[in-house]
Amino acid sequence: MVAVRGRPRNPIVALLPPLLALAACAGPAVDRAADQAAETAGRGAPAATAPASAPAIAAPTANVPPAAPSPAAPSRAAPGGPAWPPDFVAEIRPVTAQDLGQSWRPGCPVGPDQLRQVRLGYWGFDGQPHRGTLVVHRTVTADVITVFRTLYAQRFPIRRMTPIDAYGGSDDESMADDNTSAFNCRNAVTDGPATWSAHAYGKAIDVNPVENPYLLNGDVLPPAGRAYLDRGASRAGMAVPDGALVKAFTAAGWTWGGRWSNPDYQHFSRTGR
Repeated sequence: MVAVRGRPRNPIVALLPPLLALAACAGPAVDRAADQAAETAGRGAPAATAPASAPAIAAPTANVPPAAPSPAAPSRAAPGGPAWPPDFVAEIRPVTAQDLGQSWRPGCPVGPDQLRQVRLGYWGFDGQPHRGTLVVHRTVTADVITVFRTLYAQRFPIRRMTPIDAYGGSDDESMADDNTSAFNCRNAVTDGPATWSAHAYGKAIDVNPVENPYLLNGDVLPPAGRAYLDRGASRAGMAVPDGALVKAFTAAGWTWGGRWSNPDYQHFSRTGR
């Protein structure tokens, strides 16, 4: 017991000022430690362990907001909107003579029962995803889906993809519109004897005809394809050796007409013709 001016002093009272002074010094340090722990937790790293000599003090619970999504990896299911980018789609449907319209007639080498509509996803020259339709032979639908899934993954641009009946069965009009098409009951465009084209069997596809013209004895088909005669200057949508388009088709076992003596850069076929 400590005597002060002749009166005994309570030991707890005597110790109170030093304790208050110690708490005043320790308080800011404890607050800073709690703030640092909360900041570390917000970054997803483990909180630091307090030194063994530090008093066991419960840190306040930190209200850390959830981390915002990274701009480089946007949500695939944004509320109120479609997933981006949308997944590749492919749908196979049977066709009738009415569906084929002017692209088919009695006497063609295959009937509607041997053909299928394949609805496919593709990337346009506008940098946006689209859906189009090709009419092909039922035996090549798997090839076609494989090829266009590869092109979709690589965002190879396609101008449009519409069955050629939309052009009255006219190959010239379809090419002039830069339309990617497949089945059309017509003869091959050659300077030899008349024979059925591979398109008449649904086993050939012409891709981006303007960017990939057919050169036949000095003629350019379609005429707008003259702007793409320099095949060394590779531009969007072109079929070039070792390019995405040619690789996708040749990997599926198809032949590219760009290697013929009369190059048909737009033409890919399962039959080699």
